[in-house]
Amino acid sequence: MKQQIKESFFKGLFFISAATAIIAIFLICYFIFQNGIPFILDYGIGKFIFGSDWSPSNSPASFGILPMIIGSIVITLGAILLGVPTGVFTSIFMVYYCPKPLYRFLKSLVNLMAAIPSIVYGFFGLQLLVPWIRTWSGNGMGVLTASLLLGIMILPTIISLSEAAIRTVPDTYYSGSLALGASHEWSIFKAVLTAAKSGILSAIILGVGRAIGETMAVILVAGNQPIIPTDLFSGTRTLTTNIVLEMAYASGQHRQALIATSAVLFVFILVINGCFAYVKGKSSYD
Repeated sequence: MKQQIKESFFKGLFFISAATAIIAIFLICYFIFQNGIPFILDYGIGKFIFGSDWSPSNSPASFGILPMIIGSIVITLGAILLGVPTGVFTSIFMVYYCPKPLYRFLKSLVNLMAAIPSIVYGFFGLQLLVPWIRTWSGNGMGVLTASLLLGIMILPTIISLSEAAIRTVPDTYYSGSLALGASHEWSIFKAVLTAAKSGILSAIILGVGRAIGETMAVILVAGNQPIIPTDLFSGTRTLTTNIVLEMAYASGQHRQALIATSAVLFVFILVINGCFAYVKGKSSYD
């Protein structure tokens, strides 16, 4: 009897926990879309999403967010190109090549990187990356600087989750590949990584999610110009930084436009996660 009561209690507790998470997601969606969709429909979907002029202080005001959409995409792609290969290769090194004394030190550093606040990363980029990029071209604040910084910031997520995914692969995959005559590297990349690709994709999804949603660090190094970037050294502004920079003093239509921007960002993230989930589900059946 006591065992049944205990099981029923924990079953109810777990159900409430799961329901709380679901309710929170629905409340967030309701708030964002209730306040954002009416403005988008009134202002015009094409004019809002594909407009290239963001001038809320002009008369009449203009609220085109295409520069911010392109800025978010370009910076995120740059972070992926840097962070994903580096993170996956680092996880392979930690599992198959790293000596045990060095592993403990390296693992601690990866955990420490995950604990560093984003504003600290921003100051790091402002003091080191910006002057370095400035020696090449421009003022140092732009797409390339923001991509490099975000690529560094997503490394802990990708490294930790990719390492965990690789370690869950049974040792028989690796040893069996070696027994069939494959080399050490071939066994890792063709046998182990193929079996762990679902977990590695999950790591990439979370890394991309952090890159898209990052704000404070990007504010300090991206230049914050609401224009379409023309090259890697051009200043730009992302959707998140646009909201943070102007929400404090926005009112009326300007505030509604920023909330509508968050709705577009939310849909943007859902589409990306949906694409990754589709690729992940498809790869699991291959």
